[in-house]
Amino acid sequence: MAHEKDTDEITGVDTTGHEWDGIKELDNPLPRWWLWIWYATIAWAIVYWVLMPAWPGVSGYTKGVLGQSDRVAVGKELKALESHRGEGAALLRTASLEQIEKDPKLSAYAQQVGQSIFGDNCATCHGIGGTGGKGYANLRDDVWLWGGKLEDIQYTITHGIRSNDAETRFSAMPAFGRDEMLNAAQIDDLTEYVVKLSGRQADAAAVGRAAPLFEAQCVACHAADGKGVQEMGGPDLTDADWLYGADRADIRNQIFSGNGGVMPAWGGRLSPETIKALSVYIHANAGGQ
Repeated sequence: MAHEKDTDEITGVDTTGHEWDGIKELDNPLPRWWLWIWYATIAWAIVYWVLMPAWPGVSGYTKGVLGQSDRVAVGKELKALESHRGEGAALLRTASLEQIEKDPKLSAYAQQVGQSIFGDNCATCHGIGGTGGKGYANLRDDVWLWGGKLEDIQYTITHGIRSNDAETRFSAMPAFGRDEMLNAAQIDDLTEYVVKLSGRQADAAAVGRAAPLFEAQCVACHAADGKGVQEMGGPDLTDADWLYGADRADIRNQIFSGNGGVMPAWGGRLSPETIKALSVYIHANAGGQ
């Protein structure tokens, strides 16, 4: 049953006949500007239906008079990108690492490729900016366990560290506590010795007791002065850079457990020219060697 309309006494506007709890709905017309926008959207939709692919059908869809196809456009862009990358990859394949870095255009291209590859494959462990984290190397500083020259970086990326590659870089920090090579007191003394090497205050008596232990157990990889042996992947214990943490608890845990991470060998996953580009990118954005 239709509601009868009446006129609101205050505004003089007819009502819709709807009433809730004594509140009546006024039958105001829509604003002109709103109506014109609405009409324009309807007109635009009709024009779009004519010009562009729009309506689905039983065996296809309306193509539109412009014949626009995002699939075709993307295909063309991918072909152009593939052609461009192919030319760049050919140049990277034949150029040496030094030639790549000395050629501004080729170096810029390599760094673009390297940045993309780094983001897709390396950032998970080393961070978006390459600054690393606890247990993951910082690639932005001048500290390199296995060398920071272009060839060193390329080798490390290709063969990995402690990976299943036959030519992987390999070092093993003994688990002096876990494997009961040293007792708790000896590990505590060695911790103080390492703290002292890094230039911090340490227990003098413990340092004295640990000196022969360090010489017998640690010199082969860390050198007598604690500055490390790069060929062995032995870190420098005298600087302020610590892969597994710098406080006493972290140092003691490292001596006790002998942590050692694994970096995958990318030689079987990435092409040689891609590894070159990645090496150039890392070297260009790092300090040191």
